[in-house]
Amino acid sequence: MKQIFSCYGLVVLLCLCGLYSFASIPAAPKETSQKVASIKRAKPQSSLNVAMDSYLQDAKEKNLNIQSVMVLQHGKVIYEKWLNGGEPQTPHILNSVSKTFTSAAVGLAIDEGLLSLDDKLISFFPDDLPPMLTENLKKVTIHHLLTMNCGHDSEPSRRRDGDTWVKTFLAWPVEHEPGTWYCYNSMGTYMLSAIVQKVTGQKVVDYLQSRLFDPLGIESPRWEESPQGINCGGWGLYLKTEDLAKMGQLLLQKGKWKGRQVLPANYVKEMTCAQVPCQPAGTSPDKVAERGLTKENSDWVQGYGYQVWRCRHNAFRADGAGGQYIIVIPEKDAVVINTADLRDMQAELNLVWDHILPALK
Repeated sequence: MKQIFSCYGLVVLLCLCGLYSFASIPAAPKETSQKVASIKRAKPQSSLNVAMDSYLQDAKEKNLNIQSVMVLQHGKVIYEKWLNGGEPQTPHILNSVSKTFTSAAVGLAIDEGLLSLDDKLISFFPDDLPPMLTENLKKVTIHHLLTMNCGHDSEPSRRRDGDTWVKTFLAWPVEHEPGTWYCYNSMGTYMLSAIVQKVTGQKVVDYLQSRLFDPLGIESPRWEESPQGINCGGWGLYLKTEDLAKMGQLLLQKGKWKGRQVLPANYVKEMTCAQVPCQPAGTSPDKVAERGLTKENSDWVQGYGYQVWRCRHNAFRADGAGGQYIIVIPEKDAVVINTADLRDMQAELNLVWDHILPALK
């Protein structure tokens, strides 16, 4: 009996040791993501190096705090430089460049049959509508939101009297008939973000992950959110300089990346063309002439697409406060990226037109 018990005890001990050994086996390491392929580099022409020296000197003399500049032509990086604290691997705050990425999400949702340009804003938020619906509010569509033509005379604030951002926006007076009055409107872009989240069940940053960020090799995008857990849409995205270059190249290539149609070509065409007249943020249409802004001297009166500005020289751009730019120049098959911390954004654009553009052969 004693022998049987000893054998039984030995078996139990071995089993327990086996269980302990199994539990102690470290989990298989997670697959590490493949190294993200960077954009190919090419040797610049000597004329560009000379031009970039002049560009940087001019920026210094004008006290323009440029933190990175990257120039691409024919799909390859031909110049890149980080300065004044800018770093290649550090994501930069994009401010309103974020809007262009939100627009891309809208275009994808349209392509997937989840939205249309003519969908009415109020149809997405029946529980957040003000007690009295005005006729102008009823008319606001996705197209109006994309083109900053909602009809507001001033940009809605983010929150009022404890309401959510959505309720605040819907309660804001719509003084003009939608489609007739341009008013730069970051909260309108937030509403686009909220709509995409409503119809997809995903935050914009997550919705874009497999559809845009992964194909372009953009790692770990970060996007700020409202208290309601909705990506801010009109601001709050952080990406690296080369990530912006990839987005610019994608738009230059009409939504195609390495043989794959990442964004719908028709949407990119409409997104980047002049849909409506425009003027700088905080300036009403009737004040443009008073400020002396003309097609010859200002990049803010060239027309506005779907969260994309038109520029002089038949170019277009995404731009954000402080001097963040994705500038696409189709006639030169080129993209110019800037991150910065400055106030005079027209002077920053003038550097591109005065120094970089003439050097692109």
